[in-house]
Amino acid sequence: MIETRDGTLLRVKDIGRGRPVLFIHGFTLNADIWEYQMTDLAEAGLRCIAYDRRGHGRSDHPGDGYDFDTLADDLVAVMAALDLREATLVGHSMAVGEVARCLSRHGPGRVARIVLAAPLPPCPALALPADAAGQTVFDHAIAGMRADRPAYYAANATALFGRDCSPELARWGLDLALQTALWAAVGCQRANATVDLRSDLRDIGVPALVVQGDADQLAPADLCGRAVAAEIPGSRLEIYPGAPHGLFLTDKDRFNRDLLGFIQG
Repeated sequence: MIETRDGTLLRVKDIGRGRPVLFIHGFTLNADIWEYQMTDLAEAGLRCIAYDRRGHGRSDHPGDGYDFDTLADDLVAVMAALDLREATLVGHSMAVGEVARCLSRHGPGRVARIVLAAPLPPCPALALPADAAGQTVFDHAIAGMRADRPAYYAANATALFGRDCSPELARWGLDLALQTALWAAVGCQRANATVDLRSDLRDIGVPALVVQGDADQLAPADLCGRAVAAEIPGSRLEIYPGAPHGLFLTDKDRFNRDLLGFIQG
């Protein structure tokens, strides 16, 4: 457990030896979701670390701190506590906000390179505008979670893992999601709805790989992966044909090869 600046305790997994790779999970998941990457990369000679975001999994579930400034500070606290140097940051989905804000707010410091898998758009308010009733996708998500959170998550399993996912994989994802506190999920969705990362992304001064599936229903590639890559100077974009939002699980062999190649290259 690592203590952040405001006293929140974050639960950390840390395996392997070598150059560090720090994984930051997506919305309502936790560090367990990275086990395929951590196993393969640790066997390839890298040190692999993942932590549960505040309010998620087995970390503390405080009532606040779900804005991207605080979440970025939490990320820095993990790197400082473990004395990580020349680290590769790998973020999924909403973790684009933590990674980008970390670099713009604190500088590259301990970070050598970043990988953004299925990122959210640079400015959700522009990419995902409100409907005729003034409701955004984030408003609908919050309403769905408040009404029946297990049912809401279960309904999105196909969008996350693809139509060919096993029922066991969908159940695993649901179990992880339900370890997140409702107030943390609501706070994160509000942060997602209001953040504008364009200036943060333009200030990234380390090599960046952006990976997204062209069948991603939760974060369409044109609005998200391609738009994020366009904002990061010199970034590399990889589009996976037929891959959904959780491509690091559905296409894990290719993702792990690309990840390892990017780190070693």
